[in-house]
Amino acid sequence: MPLAAIGQLCSTTSFTHNLAQARHLVEKASAAGAKALFLPEASDYIAPNAAATVSLCQPVTKSLFVLGLQKEAQKHKLAINVGVHEPTPDSKKVKNTLLWINEDGEIVQRYQKLHLFDVEIKDGPILKESNSVEKGKEILDPFETAVGKVGLLICFDLRFPEPGLALRHRGAQILTYPSAFTVPTGKAHWSTLLRARAIETQSYVIAAAQSGSHNEEKTRRSYGHGMIVDPWGKVVAELGGEEDEQGRGLDIGEIAVAEIDLEYVEKVRREVPLLRRTDVYPEII
Repeated sequence: MPLAAIGQLCSTTSFTHNLAQARHLVEKASAAGAKALFLPEASDYIAPNAAATVSLCQPVTKSLFVLGLQKEAQKHKLAINVGVHEPTPDSKKVKNTLLWINEDGEIVQRYQKLHLFDVEIKDGPILKESNSVEKGKEILDPFETAVGKVGLLICFDLRFPEPGLALRHRGAQILTYPSAFTVPTGKAHWSTLLRARAIETQSYVIAAAQSGSHNEEKTRRSYGHGMIVDPWGKVVAELGGEEDEQGRGLDIGEIAVAEIDLEYVEKVRREVPLLRRTDVYPEII
């Protein structure tokens, strides 16, 4: 059975620093025998505000980070799934996208995040992703990989069951949710939502995560706890995360691996058939 690896990092505004972290994770995943490495949302950089998010953005053809990962994928013959920023045509906002880089270092799939993180929590984070990010307009069909048929989603998409169910309807065996969850929302909902998406779609859920403080002022912190969940809802691989103010247990620069058993996917789906009552409510396709 193929191995999938999740890698945990803490992106800053430095492309060089972030690429060095990612290269370290690629080497670990390759040494572990993984067929694909899944990296978090916004792996190329995380900026302190909307203006910086836009000003730092580069096309993938010029991005030091993306070009570096393409070389690593080719060198190690390892597929890499990674979240990055891409400029919009007018350069006034960015696209929050998820790339699939194949074993030859080619970008062969690209998904743009549908749901943007616009929240204002009392005594908690206030984040308006829509200030700098353009929302996506479509679901990308699942595609074949060395670990199975993958459906791409990103972070806040996790809170909506519909896109995951649509991808399952289209044949996905694996759903991705690379993320940069805040600490309060992560503690409250991260694991519960990931397990729910796995159970309701009877799919593997692979969720690589950002972890720790992204700037010296600690104005942006991510929860961590990247994990892989199997189709029965069991967590089969997990990394640490933001546990306290000292940041112990972040597992930055670490990977976790799990076998992807596609026969188990079919077994769960066969033995617990989820027969939709489409005579009562519409099919999500």
